[in-house]
Amino acid sequence: MKVLITAGGSGIGLAMGQAFEAAGYAVWVTDVDQSALDAVPATWCRTCVDASDEPGMSALFETLRGEWDGLDVLCANAGIAGPTALVEDIALSDWQRCVQVNLEGAFLAAKYATPLMKRAKAGCITITSSTAGQYGYPNRAPYAAAKWGMIGLMKTLAMELGPFGVRANAICPGAVDGPRMDGVIAREAQAKGMTPEAVRDGYAKGVSMQDFVQASDIADMAVFLASPQARMVSGQVIAVDGHTVNPDPQV
Repeated sequence: MKVLITAGGSGIGLAMGQAFEAAGYAVWVTDVDQSALDAVPATWCRTCVDASDEPGMSALFETLRGEWDGLDVLCANAGIAGPTALVEDIALSDWQRCVQVNLEGAFLAAKYATPLMKRAKAGCITITSSTAGQYGYPNRAPYAAAKWGMIGLMKTLAMELGPFGVRANAICPGAVDGPRMDGVIAREAQAKGMTPEAVRDGYAKGVSMQDFVQASDIADMAVFLASPQARMVSGQVIAVDGHTVNPDPQV
């Protein structure tokens, strides 16, 4: 069994790689950070590429086809947080870059993985969306718009690929503990005139479980979705967030 994970050099993607390897998969990861790729296990295949760069993604899959005889699982995981500001204060270029990496990155990964899976009449595509793809998020318009779009992409893939035995789902992480979330909290605190501690506390209290998600929680769900036990799970939006009850940590 073989899995390709975009943005697999750190955070959620790295945890996914570790979980899939533990489940017996051959792992291939991409990332824009070569130093992060250099640090992943030596048993993994790796490619330094921007997930939103079509020539780069096309070349990646050409190489993958030469190395592997197929692809069982795609985890379209690449994404960036984008700007933290009110809509009227967001530069178009910042909006475009956020949508490009998150939404277009998922599209390109699916575009090139789909023929391999259709040929095999089997496969699983899991897109990392966000709880921002289920709610509106103040000061995060580009990110929320992209993550909602990724769910629309996933549901369309599920409809197109189901007749070929290929499933597609989206995982919606909540606030995942780690350096990326620390940066989001710092920017939100500045934008809202709050302390980082108050914003962090708001995120924790905004979910029923009163805690942050760990990257391993997302990875475990991705492995489950790829498993035979999930053979009839497709077209689904699955939140791994501790149950969000208030998506705005300011309140």
